[in-house]
Amino acid sequence: MKDETYAAAQHLAERVRDTMFATDKAAHALGMEVASISPGHASVTMTVREDMLNGFGICQGGLIATLADMAFAYACNSYNELTVASGFDVDLLGPGKLGDRLTASGRVVSQGSRMGVYDIEVSNQGGERIAVFRGRSYRMKGKQVVTT
Repeated sequence: MKDETYAAAQHLAERVRDTMFATDKAAHALGMEVASISPGHASVTMTVREDMLNGFGICQGGLIATLADMAFAYACNSYNELTVASGFDVDLLGPGKLGDRLTASGRVVSQGSRMGVYDIEVSNQGGERIAVFRGRSYRMKGKQVVTT
């Protein structure tokens, strides 16, 4: 029975991903892809393009934060309860360079009935850590992302 419960939760997380991504204009504009999703977890990727570089020739920090925020959004909505950010902190640890394939991988740290905490790590294709992000979420009780 445990395997059936997990399979159902995984299927629901995938439906949430598909529903959110279909209308996620920011993700599409920035070339982001949801690489993986499971209950309480998500990974989102983005390749650093020339139009993402700042005056120093590195990826603008706000775009790295946006990538982490995207993984956060998918991870905390993976349970199919409409969830929004109530705040986050981000520390930029290294530069994203032109052509880098950045991956933001997030996981639930704590999830209560309304409030949650999620940690996201952004790394490049070489496994170098680019940023760490901690997001705080708020669930809109009784509202679902997809109807079951």
